[in-house]
Amino acid sequence: MAHARISANLPPDIDPTKAPIAFGRRALPKLNEELQSPELLTQQRALMALCDLVHDPENVYQAIELGFLDNLKNLLLHHDSTVRQKTTQILCIMAMHNVGRQGLIQNGVISALTELLDDPVDICRKNTHQIFEMMAKLPEGKIVKSTW
Repeated sequence: MAHARISANLPPDIDPTKAPIAFGRRALPKLNEELQSPELLTQQRALMALCDLVHDPENVYQAIELGFLDNLKNLLLHHDSTVRQKTTQILCIMAMHNVGRQGLIQNGVISALTELLDDPVDICRKNTHQIFEMMAKLPEGKIVKSTW
């Protein structure tokens, strides 16, 4: 007779670092709530999931409208290096989209990013420099030379 054996291991297609997210219009508001969680693991999982979602310009627009940038600004100064790294990565992806660059300027994220120029984590500094580089390509971010 066969006996059922239950494994303690997770299935190979399940990633424990990713948060289960809601579908449709509820996904981003739920992640915005989770970014404000006092639990570090919940914040990290929300950042991982958000990193995947902001590749779509529609999600970037919706995230800006929901006030994500204020929460992400606060997370730039977080004590955990993983949170700072994923936050700068999200902002870097958002800066690839025109609506994201404009949102970064309008919400004062640039001045908050200057705190990370001397961050001890290399990837945070690299992401910060990439954000500044992409912002310089936006007409609102360029210094225009006078021709007189």
